[in-house]
Amino acid sequence: MTTPTPHSETTAHSPGQTLQRARSDPAYSAFLLLRIGFSVLPIVMGIDKFTNVLTTWEDYLAPWIADLSPLSAHQTMLVVGVIEIVAGIAVAVKPRYAAYIVAAWLAGIVINLLTYPGFYDVALRDFGLMLGALTLGRLAYVYDPAWHRHTAPSANLAAA
Repeated sequence: MTTPTPHSETTAHSPGQTLQRARSDPAYSAFLLLRIGFSVLPIVMGIDKFTNVLTTWEDYLAPWIADLSPLSAHQTMLVVGVIEIVAGIAVAVKPRYAAYIVAAWLAGIVINLLTYPGFYDVALRDFGLMLGALTLGRLAYVYDPAWHRHTAPSANLAAA
């Protein structure tokens, strides 16, 4: 078995080719699973901030954060919902960069939960999700090509 090299086989594939590649390359399969999960789940959770079908999200907001916010707890969670929807879309589009944004977001959630007694179990779960987002970022280094600038390097950089 060969180890994939950075930026190898980064061209678009048909669904059949993608499925075949996922079957034959466990790391690519893990990348796809994490990409799908970190795309769909933040979008679903973000939408639920507007409906509170899964839970009452305001209950998870630490009082000190609610006190800092110029908005009500409900309005703050609506802003959180929009951010989560955008994060999920960003992971779908460019996981190479967005995975680290999601990991940072999850770190903030963990901090929020650790400062509010009664949610340590959820904080631990979100810490695990943060590790998954970091793993997606590392796998995306191999399977998601970098965005490159189309500008010429400056004379100062070229001389360095």
